[in-house]
Amino acid sequence: MKYLDEYRDAKVAQVLIQKIKSTAKRPWVIMEICGGQTHTILKYGIEELLPTNITLVHGPGCPVCVTPLEMIDKAIAIASLKDVIFTSYGDMLRVPGSKSDLLNVKANGGDVRMVYSPLDALKIAETNPENKVVFFSVGFETTAPPNAMAVVEAQRRKLNNFSILCAHVLVPPAIEALLSSKASRIQAFLAAGHVCTVMGYSEYLPISKKYNTPIVVTGFEPVDILQGILMAVQQLEESRCEVENQYSRSVRLEGNPIAKKLLAETFDIVDRKWRGIGTIPQSGYRLKEKYSSFDAEKIFNVEYITKEESPLCIAGEVLQGLKKPTECSAFGTLCKPESPLGAPMVSTEGACAAYFHYHK
Repeated sequence: MKYLDEYRDAKVAQVLIQKIKSTAKRPWVIMEICGGQTHTILKYGIEELLPTNITLVHGPGCPVCVTPLEMIDKAIAIASLKDVIFTSYGDMLRVPGSKSDLLNVKANGGDVRMVYSPLDALKIAETNPENKVVFFSVGFETTAPPNAMAVVEAQRRKLNNFSILCAHVLVPPAIEALLSSKASRIQAFLAAGHVCTVMGYSEYLPISKKYNTPIVVTGFEPVDILQGILMAVQQLEESRCEVENQYSRSVRLEGNPIAKKLLAETFDIVDRKWRGIGTIPQSGYRLKEKYSSFDAEKIFNVEYITKEESPLCIAGEVLQGLKKPTECSAFGTLCKPESPLGAPMVSTEGACAAYFHYHK
């Protein structure tokens, strides 16, 4: 399949691995931001193929994983109401809140439905005018544009029974928060190609310069990952700190202007709490005041709900690249995909789930 097979070519991958081995003279720690990249690394055994002086650590780029515990509890509180139809992508249904999850709400009679698009939720709202339909709006800059469009479309159609529970987070502030931490050991980043497809990568230029850290916008196939690692290692060995674009078949410096305009018109940028990490300034979206009638937090008065994380779960340290999932005492015993303690074991993009399924 074009645009897929060539990025899984074993011969090309071997050439890149040899180039990485001949280029890397010193030890380096590189973080891939996106959970999709993490899964590719684990699924194809890329870590085992790299020289031992290259350490990969796994970042907070899984939207399910970083959605805070209290937001899950807010979703559960809303979904438990009698006149509510709560809609969400499938992964979010299994993410544990402080006491339960959305699948348990469904099992106990709540009307919780899995959808593939916010437009599915809009259609449900149109066909069920007697119910309040809520869409769980999570994700990074990649999923925010269609969710913004759903709100704009709901206003145009005058749907007063549709709202979103907004938990969107932004990548550049998270990278800056990781780099500003005294505990950080990250020396280069592989940025998420799909986020940059929407937003471009101009936001990364001042971050790379401020923290003297190479950032390589990288795709998601094995050859993408290996080429991104090679570009990062070349910068590190040459003492360069630049933003480079490995994923040029999709990403442009300016991103997608239409999507960015829609986001700017629909959302305000606000402080946002990240699961396991804490509050990162200016790292999330919230609906603008002119769309407040579509803001589920305000409609259902759940803004007061706050919760603390389980002390057994080290998801926060995993998401900051400080520890590997296998360093958790609960990994594979108390915490498994069928009985997760934290979101990284639930999501298909979660680092803990990737290690559980693929790590040998």
